[in-house]
This record gives sequence, structure tokens and C-alpha cells, in this order.
Amino acid sequence: MNLHEYQGKEILAGYGVRIQRGKVAQTSAEAVAHAKSLTEETGTEWYVVKAQVHAGGRGKGGGVKLAKGIDKVEAVASSILGMQLVTPQTSAEGKKVHQVLVAEDVYYPGETETSEFYMSVLLNRSTGRNMIMYSTEGGMDIEAVAEHTPELIFHEEIDPKVGLTGFQARKIAFNLGLSGAAFKDMTKFVTALYSAYEGADASLFEINPVLKTSDNKILAVDAKVSIDDNALFRHQDIAAMRDTREEDATEVEAGEAGLNFVKLDGTVGCMVNGAGLAMATMDIIKMAGGSPANFLDVGGTADAARVEQAFRIILRDDSVKAILVNIFGGIVRCDRVAQGVVDAYKNMGNINIPIIVRLQGTNAVEAKKLIDESGLEVHSAIALQEAADLVQALV
Repeated sequence: MNLHEYQGKEILAGYGVRIQRGKVAQTSAEAVAHAKSLTEETGTEWYVVKAQVHAGGRGKGGGVKLAKGIDKVEAVASSILGMQLVTPQTSAEGKKVHQVLVAEDVYYPGETETSEFYMSVLLNRSTGRNMIMYSTEGGMDIEAVAEHTPELIFHEEIDPKVGLTGFQARKIAFNLGLSGAAFKDMTKFVTALYSAYEGADASLFEINPVLKTSDNKILAVDAKVSIDDNALFRHQDIAAMRDTREEDATEVEAGEAGLNFVKLDGTVGCMVNGAGLAMATMDIIKMAGGSPANFLDVGGTADAARVEQAFRIILRDDSVKAILVNIFGGIVRCDRVAQGVVDAYKNMGNINIPIIVRLQGTNAVEAKKLIDESGLEVHSAIALQEAADLVQALV
């Protein structure tokens, strides 16, 4: 689950990470009120207004602007709220901005002794260990840094039996070229950041930039945070931060129906039970010359209502030219799934694309008979390769 910047900063602050302070606003009037409040709390007279969407590169799309005075906040906030923000990490359509973060200006006017760093905590999948990735080139796309100056990117792997050690935090501060008060503050920052990552059961904490102010304070100016969905049951407060407006509407609907759905770019809709079977199904479709349009797992209780909901979700995608239903009857009986397919087909009507059904496992023979005798335009298959070839032939 992805979080907004302001939500990620709330978590960071809870673990003692110094952040660029700010408040989220839904309207321009609320933005002005928050700006006045920030002035009272921090003394800031300039304000950074940031679009709150689940995408990076907001500044490049006009989603981050500086208001040089309280009298400029309303106009700046109005120019961002409601816009379709297009960034390098959004589709061509972009994302609508529903709220903005009004933050203090931490780049003190007239002072130049500041530095920006990049820092993230994530899982290194090749080693199975958490790692801290960091660079002196903060404020830039880390992909561009990796491509052009990879020597400026450092990695620190964390032994899961030991955790982040003091010498590792000091090593990071040293590699960033810090000394004195800034060195000490960076070691505290790194330690608190890693604690936040572990404590929130996150899969990513990315801070770009981490700022060293002219008075040697280290703080997070931005925060891109992803939480492990499988750990949300332990964090009801974080689960409540979910913003479904930022997610694909079809995927949200599927989740509410208990279906695991991910939209892809192909033309063959896939309905399966089990993630492993889904991957094998998509592979065999590709090997037969096709391309999967989605990943949809109906789970172990594929009754008629569930199957019908799955069909409706798949058919919302106009690019789908055929649907392959591939079910292994282990927990669920194949004849129940077959009846669900038949009932769904009759209830929905007007399905004008080929449907290929492969059912294997408990009561598979009875299931095939149900499909074949239904009188519907539903094709049955026995082998997985046969199903994939049939899909490609019909498409």
C-alpha cells in the first residue's frame, strides 16, 4: 500500500526523524489557514505547496510550487488543486490532485551552505536482506544517477540477526562527506529512519532529498513510502491511511469482492484460482503467442457469484478479446465452478468474446459435461497447452 508524502512524514516523525513540517489541505482556504499556523509554529514566511498524489516527479509536472509569502498561498494552492498532474511516473492521463501539503520552507533565503542527499531503505531481493541505498546526489532521479554516475551510489546491507549497527550509521554519514554536528545528526537520522522502516513493516522508505541545512540539521524534505500489504493487520492506523482515489478503480472493486486482480496490457483475460496457477497460465498464453490482459485470482471459493463478479471485472477492459478460465479443483469442486461459469454467462448475457474453460481436479469430468451441454458459446479444454492454443486460434 502506497502512502502520500504527508502520511509517510507522520510515520517518520513518530520514530524521531526530523521532517519538513507541513499540513495537508483540501481547499485553497484551508491551505491559507495552515500557512498561518505554520508561521506561528515555525516562523517560516515562505511556503512549499505540494500536490499529494501517489507518483514521483511532481515538480516536473507543476505539482510543487513555492509561495513567497502568505498572500501567495491561495493562488498557488488553487493552481494545483483539481489539476490533472502528469509526471514521468503517471499515465498520459495523469492523476487528479485532491489535496496539497503546505510545508515550511527549509531552504533559508540567502543561505547557500546546504546539501541534498538521496536515501532509501528497501529489501535487496538478491540477498534477502534489507539495505540502505544512499547518494550525495539528492534531489535528482536516482535512476539517472545510477546510469551516468553509478560510483556515487552507496549500499549498506543490514544483517537481520544484528540490525543496523552504530558503525554502519557512521559509515553512511562519512561517505556522504559530513563532519561535526551534521555527522552526528546524520547518524541519528539514519538510525531513526531504519527504525521507522522496520516498525511500520514497510517495503520502501525513500527520502529524496534528505537535506543538510546551513545550521547542520538533517531532515526529510520528501517521503515516498510503501507498506507491505501482508502486515497491515498489525497496523490498523496505517491501514486507515489508504487512499483508494489513487488506485485503479477496478483493482479496488476486485479487492472488495475478495478477488486478487492486477490489470496488464494484453488481450487475453485470465481467471484462475491460485497465484502459481495464474503465473503458469500467463506464461503459457505468452508461449502460445498471446498476451495476458490481467492477473485475476478468484481464490478457493469460486462460487457462481464470485465467478460472475470476476467476469464483469475482466469484461470492463475493452482490450480483452478472449477469456481463459483455468481452475484446479483441489479445495473447490470443478463442477461448482463450471456451474458458476454457466450461471454467470446466462445472467450477464451479450458476452461476444470467446470463453475457454479448463477445469482439472475434483469432478473435472462432470464439469466438462456441464460446459459442453450448456448450449452456450463456451469452449472446454483438458490440457493447459490445448487451452492456450485454443485461445490463440479463437482470437
